[in-house]
Amino acid sequence: MTDPESLAHPDADLNRQALDYHAHPQPGKIGIQLTKPAETQHDLSLAYTPGVAEPVRRIHADPQLAYEYTNKGNLVAVITDGTAVLGLGNVGGLAGKPVMEGKAVLFKRFADIDCFDIEVQAKTPQEFIETVARIAPTFGGINLEDIAAPHCFEIEQALIEQLDIPVFHDDQHGTAIIIAAGLLNALELQGKTLAESRIVVLGAGAAGIAGIRLLMTLGAHRDNILCVDRQGIIHLGRKDLNPYKFGVAADTPRRTLAQAMEGADVFIGVSGPDLVAPGMLAAMAPRPVVFALSNPVPEIRPSLAMEIRDDLIMATGRSDYPNQVNNVLGFPFIFRGALDVRASRINEEMQVAAVEALRTLAHEPIPSEVLEIYGLKDLRFGPDYIIPKPFDPRLRERVPSAVARAAIASGVARISESTGRAI
Repeated sequence: MTDPESLAHPDADLNRQALDYHAHPQPGKIGIQLTKPAETQHDLSLAYTPGVAEPVRRIHADPQLAYEYTNKGNLVAVITDGTAVLGLGNVGGLAGKPVMEGKAVLFKRFADIDCFDIEVQAKTPQEFIETVARIAPTFGGINLEDIAAPHCFEIEQALIEQLDIPVFHDDQHGTAIIIAAGLLNALELQGKTLAESRIVVLGAGAAGIAGIRLLMTLGAHRDNILCVDRQGIIHLGRKDLNPYKFGVAADTPRRTLAQAMEGADVFIGVSGPDLVAPGMLAAMAPRPVVFALSNPVPEIRPSLAMEIRDDLIMATGRSDYPNQVNNVLGFPFIFRGALDVRASRINEEMQVAAVEALRTLAHEPIPSEVLEIYGLKDLRFGPDYIIPKPFDPRLRERVPSAVARAAIASGVARISESTGRAI
């Protein structure tokens, strides 16, 4: 097992391997390939002039035909302003491009969705919104990525309202969906319910606030949730709260993380390394659930947490510990389901459907090929397996189908998944 400290300071060899990977045999991680023949003069006459004229006329008369005659229906834009890149902070759009290309790799690898990565220089949220809105006709969906809070909330909401294609900020909803699926299973194993559990969320950025909203949709009681930022518990008496933090503010006399942790059933960390002291974990309720998701170093390290509490269920953001909360379990398959029915948005019903599909899949026996990929002899639903593994091939079927059905039922789908015909 890898020592967390070794990943906190990657060695020169790993850095060199990463640079070689990105540079050779050609720079970058994605490219464009042709999907139609282009070998003869006739091929070219169909691909460009004069053959393109008829599809152009058809789309001009009926814009929905762009889904029939272009790649719009399987094309997602991964768009950033580079203000919150992978824990590296505000490095700008260009420096964030390797991450956006990486996201495109995951879309293609797991859900066969084509992507363009787009890095935007924008001084204000409004500039960013206007840029994305103007280029949106090209795409079947927009995945917003690595945009700092609180601007990410304003940007996403404005684009959802303006556009007729799905707009999804993965750092918000993707993370929230995976957390929720794993948490529901962990609470089941601990003999607890979401409605009755006292929950502490450390971190009030995109993931923290979206996670709270989704948990409340699923049945968590607002009075049982304490959200903590750098100034302590977000409570109604604070005068420094933006509208998004005010929306998760609690009416409580508690003020510190340590006070919040006393008697808590659940801890969800989306913040920074080593912020949870041993005494805080010891003060939690019996049979706690701890999601320490700071990466690469969790809010409390699993080896230490297990020494303090032998009755906990723990998840991290790392692949070398059980129960990795990994967004790749969500966004490729959620977009796949949305694109398959030409959804106009990814709404709450579709997010809940994704949670349920992931939660349920973890209860089922794991295929032998998945065990082989991970070098395991056996793995079944329990404290060390509360959420599916990313390379489980069943994800490609279960999650998109659930999302597509929810889109149809909630009235945001344009075509039926089964027939491909307009609804």
